[in-house]
Amino acid sequence: MPSPEDLQVVAAQLGREPRGVQAVAHRCPCGSPDVVQTAPRLPDGTPFPTTFYATCPRLTGAISTLESEGVMKQLEAQLADDEELQAAYARAHADYLDRRAALGSVEEIEGISAGGMPTRVKCLHVLVAHALAAGPGVNPLGDQALAMLPPWWASVPCSTTLTEG
Repeated sequence: MPSPEDLQVVAAQLGREPRGVQAVAHRCPCGSPDVVQTAPRLPDGTPFPTTFYATCPRLTGAISTLESEGVMKQLEAQLADDEELQAAYARAHADYLDRRAALGSVEEIEGISAGGMPTRVKCLHVLVAHALAAGPGVNPLGDQALAMLPPWWASVPCSTTLTEG
């Protein structure tokens, strides 16, 4: 379970109380959580397929910029033309499902990962969050998107931003 301090930071990042957080899945270089691992069923009973959820506003803003620049279409075009990438992305899908299954089984989302895996690129936020949580080499498209991001933590420590906002 995340610490009460981590949950406070995540609440400040999201602007609301976090739901179903099981762990901090990745920390920003500043030390704050930037990706959380979320239960497959939220406390209110809602199925929640997004196991890895990016919480840092700077990170999510940088990812949104990539999406607005058409990176999802570029990655999807790569996926359509590259059998090795398709196989690696299918393995990323399986990894995502395995990590979620370790938290519990939810029939309504069985076999469904997130981010468009295993055949599409639907959400870079999920792919980057999975790449950060799982580490390099697990989600090839998440790794590619992550490599395109600027250092979202570099200008001021994230904790400073949270206390000012």
